[in-house]
Amino acid sequence: MATAATAAEAPKTGGGLKKIIIIGAVVALVVVVGGVALLMYMSNKAKADEDSGDAPVAAAKHKSGEPPVFVPLDPFTVNLADKEVDRFAQIGVTLQVTDAKAADDIKAYLPAIRSNVLVLLSHKSSADLLSVEGKEKLADEVKHEANVAMGIEDDDSANAGGDDAAKKKKKHKAAESPIAQVLFSSFIVQ
Repeated sequence: MATAATAAEAPKTGGGLKKIIIIGAVVALVVVVGGVALLMYMSNKAKADEDSGDAPVAAAKHKSGEPPVFVPLDPFTVNLADKEVDRFAQIGVTLQVTDAKAADDIKAYLPAIRSNVLVLLSHKSSADLLSVEGKEKLADEVKHEANVAMGIEDDDSANAGGDDAAKKKKKHKAAESPIAQVLFSSFIVQ
């Protein structure tokens, strides 16, 4: 009787092990096929973004094959220009630059850059900073103020108002900005 019981259990164990192996193989196959499909989808999406011009601007200015270079600035804490109530902002700013040399150049001008950005922020109201458009405009203005501190005039400032002699002087000083993008690492308005 003992031999009959062991003989009856033997096929169940062998069949159960085969099922587990088959299920494991099917799961592995599904994972591999899903991974390949995801990789192909992401590759096609990236190629479509490049073709349509939706690729980020910073990626276009960044040298391919090299990691991006970032220069974090100490957080800014300023009183805002709101008249009806006392409000302040605490904003963390990081500059993405074109290369390591540009990062070193920016570090040499950090006191002037910080001063310009602090003055810029102190003239803003909470309403100016709370919308997405306001944040985007602030990023552009921070880039402009950093360029001014380094003696670089961008196209927008060279074409701004003023007399013709000032415009010619600004155009003479015009150079390509080493700042590819202004990023916010924190943004608190109270």
